[in-house]
Formats: sequence, structure tokens, C-alpha cells
Amino acid sequence: MAAYVSGLHHISLHVSNAKKIANDLVRKFNFNLFATRVTDGSKQLAFRKGAAVFVVSEKPNPSNVRLNEEHQDITGKCFLHSHSGNVEKRSDPTNFLYDVSPHYSVDTVSNVCFEVEDVERSSRALRHLGCTFLVPPTTVQDEEGLVTYSVVKSIVGNVCHTLIDRTKYEGIFLPGFDVAEKDCSLPEEDTSCPITHFDHITYACPRKTTPQVMGWYEKLFGFQRFFIDRNEDVDEGFVIDQDGIGLRLTAMEYWKCSKAGIILPSVNKTEPDCKFVIAESLPEQGRNQVDTFLEQHRAPGIQHIGLYTKNIVSTAHAMAEAGVQFFSPPPAYYTEVGKQQEIEEAGQSPQMLAQHGILLDADLHQDSLSQTASGENKRYLLQVFTKPIFAEDTFFLELIERRGATGFGEGNIRALWRSVQTYMENERGEPQERQEGAPKTVQTAQC
Repeated sequence: MAAYVSGLHHISLHVSNAKKIANDLVRKFNFNLFATRVTDGSKQLAFRKGAAVFVVSEKPNPSNVRLNEEHQDITGKCFLHSHSGNVEKRSDPTNFLYDVSPHYSVDTVSNVCFEVEDVERSSRALRHLGCTFLVPPTTVQDEEGLVTYSVVKSIVGNVCHTLIDRTKYEGIFLPGFDVAEKDCSLPEEDTSCPITHFDHITYACPRKTTPQVMGWYEKLFGFQRFFIDRNEDVDEGFVIDQDGIGLRLTAMEYWKCSKAGIILPSVNKTEPDCKFVIAESLPEQGRNQVDTFLEQHRAPGIQHIGLYTKNIVSTAHAMAEAGVQFFSPPPAYYTEVGKQQEIEEAGQSPQMLAQHGILLDADLHQDSLSQTASGENKRYLLQVFTKPIFAEDTFFLELIERRGATGFGEGNIRALWRSVQTYMENERGEPQERQEGAPKTVQTAQC
């Protein structure tokens, strides 16, 4: 038995400077700050765009921590917690609500919060399977109801998972957070930047560890394999091992766990599925960008997150105007005969996509009827990648728009890889100490 997941609630970022990341999310990426929690020892800020929710947690500064004080939000209210039915006051303000302090040396994305129907039952099942708990089942409540959660350590580096049940809570976010009054009602859809949900999360992992990671999520959370490519090898995953590229991608998902009685996703679901991708390098082609992530992050972890948008051209334009920098392939990408034809047959303009580095990948496994149909009926996806948003070149965001395609832009990997390598080589030609504000290398294996 495993703890079957019913949805993705939020993703937590642990950073040293919450103000900077908050400004970037609001001013550049057009997220809304809608809930906050500030204590003497910690700060948590919740941002939302559609169903995508980031919680930015600022690392506690030990010199500013006063022990033996109750958790308080910025209004001064005290919130009660209970462990195994016994209500008690939490006394250590350095502990984040619904999370743990990772005490990590660099900024990191370290918590993916899953919604489950029964935290107690899920925790018993996971404990029986040998899972390590960082926080036992805990109940938090306020006047809007109660929420039960626990935190488990994953098999991937510093990543942990909060399991949460908020079916008995009627508030906008979670107990313990002060909700911004301006966001008490859901805002109208932002047509200029229509991000709706998290599309996928990509882990960067050491070589030959993919089977272990896959097995852990299958056994403990009921995840199932998602094939990136129709011809993908069951054991090897999607592999590119030529032309200087050594990369293995393997994907999994949690929605199609029929044993749990979870309803399959449909066009009417308000919380779409989110897939997980494992990226690892292959040694035959030498050191690559996954290895660079592992070195700078100092451990496996979350390398990038895909944000789904209904209109990637409009979204990229709005973000670029706000100061977001995107990584672009060489101009030749859009003028190559095969790619230019692919873009035009999909009904897109190469010139328009080139403005912000947007890539297009058509589904090569369409049936014959679809391949002869008009561009509107062809299955493809559009994607673009931001430059890193942390001080280290370890984490970035991806915008993705799907027009029927279910993969991750595997047809773009070669072009992206070459352009990233060229970019890195250009960086090596600059002085070792870069000037402030100079562009940084994008250390990533795109998917």
C-alpha cells in the first residue's frame, strides 16, 4: 500500500533573500502575493498564478531567533497545533509551517506539497514502507477550519514532500497565514500572461540513479511511468547519446493511479496533472550541464519547473517587457529548412517565435489523418526557458504551451544543447570575475 496523491498543492522555495525573489515573482513573472506568515525567526510568502502556487521561505537567521515563543503571523495572532490529537503550542519559530528549514548552503527548491485524502493513513503506510518523517502528522487550525499535514524526506537530495489534507478548511490558503485582503476574491484571468498551472518538475540526478528514484515514487506514492517518446526503451528511458550530448530523461506521473480511485484528468479539471522528469547525464559524452547543476547545487535536486500557459507568445512578451531574460537558441534554429517548415505547418510564425526564443516541437507520431490536416489540427508544443532566477546557476523556469503534444520538447534538445554549450564557451572567454549584472550560464538539460 502507498500514499496515493490526489493533487499538487504548492512548491516551496528556500532562499536567503525573500524580498528579491518576491519582487521577481510579482513584477517580472506576474504572480500575485496573496498570503504571508512572518515570525521572529522565519518568513513565508505565498504567490499564486492560476493553480500554480509558490511559497517562498526565507532562511532563518539564528541571531534574530528568540526561542520559546509562539508562532505568530504578522497580525500577532497565535495558532494552535496538535500532534496525534493533543493540542499544544509550537514553541520554536525557526520551524516553517507545513515545511522544514533545510539549512541549505545555496538557494534551493526543496519542497513539493502533495494533497492526500487522509494524512494519518498515508503516514502509517509510508512509515511501514520505511519512509523518513521530518514532521509527524500535525493539525493546524484557525477560524476557517483545520488542516492536517506531515513532511517526509524524499530520495532526491534535499527534496521533501509535505502531505496535506485541507478538505476541512474553507480559507483561501492555509491556517497560520495572513491573507491579503485585495485577493479575497479570485482575480479575473490575466489574458496577457495566462499561466494556469505547474506542467512538470524536473529533477537533476547523478548517473545511474534513475531506477532507484522511479522505484521509490512508484512504491511509496503510486506514481506510474510516463513515456516521453513512443519508441522510448522501458529500461533506458529517452536517451540522446551522440553529437556531444549525453542525456537520459525518464518521466512519471501521479494522476493515472487507478488503484487509488483518482479521477483521470479532463478538460474541466481545475487542478491539472503535473509530471515529474528525471534528468541524468551519460558519461560517454563527457561532462555536461546536469553535472554542473549537481556541482553548484551540491546535491541532486529540482532543476527547473515548467509553467503551463495558454498563450506563450503573449506571456513571454509580457515577461520580457517586465525584465525576464530568456535563453534563446541561435538564429539558425528558425531558418533551418526542416524546422522552418515545421513551424509554418503548425500555423506559427518563425519571426514571431524568434523574438523571445520560443521553440516549437511537433509530435512526430501523429496518425496519417492528423499529418495531412491543417496546422490547427497538428499536435505540437511551444516552450521557452528563462535564465536562472537564483544567484547560482541552479534553478530556472520554463514556459510551455501544449497544442495536443504530451512530451517535453525532445525534438528541441539537440538545438538547445548546442546553443547552451556555445553560450558557456563564450562565458569562458570573459574575465573570471564577471561584472555585476552580466548574463549567467544556463546550466540545464532542457526537457
